[in-house]
Amino acid sequence: MFQLSRPLILASNSPRRKQLLQETGFNFSVEVIPTDESFPENMPTGEVAGYISTQKAEMFRALHPDKLVLTADTVVIIDDIILNKPKDYDEALYMLNMLSGKTHEVITAVSLLSDDSIYTVSDTAKVTFRLLEKREIKQYIERYKPFDKAGGYGIQEWIGMVGIERIEGSFYTIMGLPVHHVYQLLKPFIIL
Repeated sequence: MFQLSRPLILASNSPRRKQLLQETGFNFSVEVIPTDESFPENMPTGEVAGYISTQKAEMFRALHPDKLVLTADTVVIIDDIILNKPKDYDEALYMLNMLSGKTHEVITAVSLLSDDSIYTVSDTAKVTFRLLEKREIKQYIERYKPFDKAGGYGIQEWIGMVGIERIEGSFYTIMGLPVHHVYQLLKPFIIL
């Protein structure tokens, strides 16, 4: 385990982010403040994840001046349309049908709040699904209930294993935490 010069907070309820940060070797606590995840209507889709991640970090600015706070946000983009977390079965079905047989982008941004400054970095990966059968999509949604995942799927779950033909970029970015960037953000605070 790495020892940091000050306590680290992961500001996310995502079990995947928690798992990845643990496996990277950092001790941390989890604390979440509900944040408005809306963004300016005219904002380019490629900037949305960074904007929301920064907004999440901003919520902690006055609360923990002596701690490091790590936030993240993931967006799935196809045809310049952002697919957020599906609110129900029908929306997940719609999203996966949109992604079927096509390539889409996944952008995950991470922000680190330290000493009243916020550092944000984004990472982009491309994911190509083969043409999915209707029954495969329905079975996946019924079994895995991917309502907490941008785009309505988890790359580490069954649909990712059997349906994704190709990825360009970091698997971990698609999973929700670009670990290589997180490590670089936290590296200056590691006590050797």
